[in-house]
Amino acid sequence: MAVRTKVRRSPEAAKAAAISEAKAIAPDRAARIGSTPATTFRGDPNIFGRLVEDHDKHRALFAMIEDTVGKSPDRVRLFSELVHEIKGHAAAEEQALWSTVLRNPETTEDARHAVAEHKEIDDMFADLAARDMASPGWLRRFAATKEKYLHHIREEEQEQFVAAEKHLSPADMRHMRSVFNRRKSAEKSGAEVERKIKLKA
Repeated sequence: MAVRTKVRRSPEAAKAAAISEAKAIAPDRAARIGSTPATTFRGDPNIFGRLVEDHDKHRALFAMIEDTVGKSPDRVRLFSELVHEIKGHAAAEEQALWSTVLRNPETTEDARHAVAEHKEIDDMFADLAARDMASPGWLRRFAATKEKYLHHIREEEQEQFVAAEKHLSPADMRHMRSVFNRRKSAEKSGAEVERKIKLKA
């Protein structure tokens, strides 16, 4: 696992580091994530910068899966990594950030919305895992899952994190980063790839 920095990095360096972490799983796969939504948090040493770092890794994993064909070993490995990554990330994010944000009436709705979307995305991954990876239908469902996830993290980075930051002290944010890093590792290692058809054909 990469050593997490506690000093501000340039947005470009932070994004490159996240992509490099994803590329370590399948070095021969392209990780073309292109431009990403504007956010002031990329490279920031607080909780929000840490979350964006994961988001960039997830963007790269989605792109790398799109670079695979059929039920290849790379597709299987990258999909498993993506599911474990996002499950661990979502659970740790809920524990470190949204549980606190939920208590503030001004940000309660943002927290509820984010957590509800985590469940929807989890269901989409379970549905994908239960289907034939080599089929054209799988790729269509994968594209829909990617679109849903990218919308979710864009909303977090550009709206929900901005609103939450206004109600948190620098000490709160440092503590949340520490909690997130600890919980992410535990949650990711305990995550399972659920296989269950949950969505209509």
